Amino acid sequence: MKQTYVVRLIPEERDRLEALVKKGKTEAYRIKHANILLAIDTEGPKWSDAKAAKAYKCHEQTVRNIRQRLVEFGLNAALDRKTQEQPSREKILDGEKEARLIAIGCSESPKGSSRWTLHLLADKMVELNIVEAISHETVRQTLKKNELRPHLRKCWVIPPEQNAEFVANMEDVLEVYARPLDPEFPVVCMDEQPTQLLKETRQKISEAPGKPERQDYEYERNGTAANFMFTETLAGWRKVNVREQRTAIDWASEIDELLEVDYPNAKKVVLVCDNLNTHTVASFYKSFPPEKARRMAERLEIHYTPKHGSWLNIAEIELSAFTRQCLDRRIPEIQILRSEAKSWYTTRNDKQKSVDWQFKTEDARIKLKRLYPQNQS
Repeated sequence: MKQTYVVRLIPEERDRLEALVKKGKTEAYRIKHANILLAIDTEGPKWSDAKAAKAYKCHEQTVRNIRQRLVEFGLNAALDRKTQEQPSREKILDGEKEARLIAIGCSESPKGSSRWTLHLLADKMVELNIVEAISHETVRQTLKKNELRPHLRKCWVIPPEQNAEFVANMEDVLEVYARPLDPEFPVVCMDEQPTQLLKETRQKISEAPGKPERQDYEYERNGTAANFMFTETLAGWRKVNVREQRTAIDWASEIDELLEVDYPNAKKVVLVCDNLNTHTVASFYKSFPPEKARRMAERLEIHYTPKHGSWLNIAEIELSAFTRQCLDRRIPEIQILRSEAKSWYTTRNDKQKSVDWQFKTEDARIKLKRLYPQNQS
């Protein structure tokens, strides 16, 4: 029987699974899933679903589900029990909608309910016309990312009330966004996004009069890539560079290109990004001679968005548009992804599309006043 979802592990994935099985220091079901993936790998034993299910004492449907999760969502999802949302698909919640969900979750629960549940939150988002539709699982994952759990007995949100660190970083970023356009000190936002490469296993049927283009539901995972988004919203400019991975060296190389190619005449580039451990000056020293690393550091002014405050990064809004307009299809090769990404941002730059950021420090001090420490008398 021809498999709908073909498992073809890359060497790095195979090494990770073999190490996981050998060490045995994780949940039993994850070790079982790792063994199954190694057994049904087309570059390995090539076991059938029936043989793998019998060997590891599970149902054949379990093996088929693991196949599907690997192809659609990646290795982490295949090792877990539940399907994760695919990063390369359109995000239901952008930064603004995510913030509204958090606000609802921290508000008083509906009359007749002791607390917000995931289903109640999903229904409320639709009722308020924030989204057309949303699943309770998407709500759960969004709240988990922000460490908010209103559906549990205790409700904690990160940042909690009176969080000086959060508001300090937030006001710092908002101050940067309030600066006027200055070619000598451009304000550039950056963010990263993982992407799955998916190729067809059967040829598409071309569009015909009265019939849309048709493609088979079966497809094959063909590796991963990382999208680096940079945008200067006041200038209506953005670019997307696609790399095989997103290490400290990759980030340092991207910043080198930003400084030397994109803004060679700027006195200093003002960079807004999240506080990943790779987004530091240390990455320059890891990648380049110390003289060059120092020059790069002196031409860069970094401002970090608060922890769990990624909605403050304008680059995340651009990534949402990129995902919706360019990535909502099967792209099989990294070279094709690079070409398509360049076409997307070139067209968007030509149209001078920009983000009209309206949220200011004054608004934050009113709408998010619960986050500000109270003055001690």
